[in-house]
Amino acid sequence: MNEHQPRREPDPPPQQRRSEMRVRPTGPIVPSTNVSGHALMCVIAIMSFLACLTLGGVSMVRATAQSWQSQISREITIQIKPDENLDMEKALADARDLALTFPGTTGGNIIDRAATARLLEPWLGGGLDLDELPVPRLIVITIDENNPPDFGAMRKALTETIPEAFLDDHRTWVDRLVAMANTTTMIGTGVLALVFSAMVLTVVFATRGALSGNRHIVEVLHFVGAEASFVASEFQKHFLRISLKGAGAGGLLAALSFAIASFWQSRTLATPETDQATALFGTFAIGYTGYLGIFAIIIVIALLTTLTARLTVTRTIYEIDLIRSDPGRTDTYQG
Repeated sequence: MNEHQPRREPDPPPQQRRSEMRVRPTGPIVPSTNVSGHALMCVIAIMSFLACLTLGGVSMVRATAQSWQSQISREITIQIKPDENLDMEKALADARDLALTFPGTTGGNIIDRAATARLLEPWLGGGLDLDELPVPRLIVITIDENNPPDFGAMRKALTETIPEAFLDDHRTWVDRLVAMANTTTMIGTGVLALVFSAMVLTVVFATRGALSGNRHIVEVLHFVGAEASFVASEFQKHFLRISLKGAGAGGLLAALSFAIASFWQSRTLATPETDQATALFGTFAIGYTGYLGIFAIIIVIALLTTLTARLTVTRTIYEIDLIRSDPGRTDTYQG
């Protein structure tokens, strides 16, 4: 070994980090299991359920009204009154052939004697003899909804050819149905607006009430130097989780209610109760648009709750700064 070469000192042994010096993971600023958070979640779930039910009901009524209107608009009826000098079967065939000559008609069907007797059976009972009663006979003409025929010209031609014929284009019933559908839709939309307004107010006040119970946390964080944006973001994330859980539970319960009702209706179509409910309310299926509306309500509730929490925290910090600059304002803001 060279005498002029400096001696190399041995490396010190690696020091092990003491367990008590390890940084423990930080916990949430706002307790996730506080009572106010659970209460707010229940309120959001209930209001979300009611809002989604109302939205689904409005969608169902609107779809049913449109189906009624479409079914009536696709057909017109020719009624021929009996007469002693009239060959009814020949008059029915002539009226059908004459109606089919007009552009816009797609088909014609003569209601036979047995079907006519079945139509009158609920009022006159069974075993009817149509030869003994002056019962009119009907012809159902199918028309093109997008290109309907000239009803005035058809009515005039039928009257000139067969005086006993009368054309009913159901225009009066269609107008009444459209008016009823529009009124029902407006009423449902108004109810939806009221429910949604109540939901908005409930969510806002429940969020502010939950934040008022955590005001001391905001004060402590702000006094130790936390920025207002940091405190607001922490509360914002906390209430976002609460609102998503509550709104998701309410929306999911409403969607399951419609799905179960639709399944039950499809399995009991042969019963008189289901037939009457279907004729009055239509099917309980709300379609993909209704489920998209439920999803939109969940998102709106979550955003509304989050925005309310952020604005409330920002205002609380602003009030704290005003109180620190002027302690005389304590009673004003705390009251």
